[in-house]
Amino acid sequence: MTKLTKEQLPWLAVAFFAGLVIGVVALTLSGRTRPAPIYITPASPTDMPLPSPTPLASPTPLPMMVHLSGEVLHPDVYTLPAGAIMRDAIGAAGGLTGAAAADVVNLALPLTSGMHVHIPALVQVEETPALIERAAPVVIPLDVATGELINLNTAAIAELELLPGIGPSTAQKIIDYRLANGPFATVEEIQNVSGIGPGKLEQVRALVTVE
Repeated sequence: MTKLTKEQLPWLAVAFFAGLVIGVVALTLSGRTRPAPIYITPASPTDMPLPSPTPLASPTPLPMMVHLSGEVLHPDVYTLPAGAIMRDAIGAAGGLTGAAAADVVNLALPLTSGMHVHIPALVQVEETPALIERAAPVVIPLDVATGELINLNTAAIAELELLPGIGPSTAQKIIDYRLANGPFATVEEIQNVSGIGPGKLEQVRALVTVE
């Protein structure tokens, strides 16, 4: 066994105390509480909030096109908003003329796209009922009073335009036909005019005469 010299004793004491300190520190550190581990669990689909449904946009009502003729200041085709009534159409045309039969016009009448509205003169209403023609062959009388029939052999363009399905060009063709061929002998003969067939004849048959 090797004997320690006097010179080695102090170093041995230092080494002993150093080891003691290291041991105490190690014990202290090992006694500390370790932080709890953090776990991240993804949410299940049933736990996730459902997205709010996107509201459907309401369709924008389309404008309508209405043809105004007769006793208005500016006869023409007008584009009107959906839900427009007769008063709106007449206002768009600048109003009625002084000769218009204002009393037979229903200002609250709902309009539809493609409708042809003819505003008659007062003198015309006294002779024949005023008519409104829709895009489809549906005729609505403005005045329930029964007037005289329109004579195909003497009627002017304005009178012929009051008939359902008869516009300015067709009215002119009727007049041109009777000038070239003489008076109509029968109402059915109107089918000889270009643009008038059996369907249109049935629309006007009860409203015309050839006297």
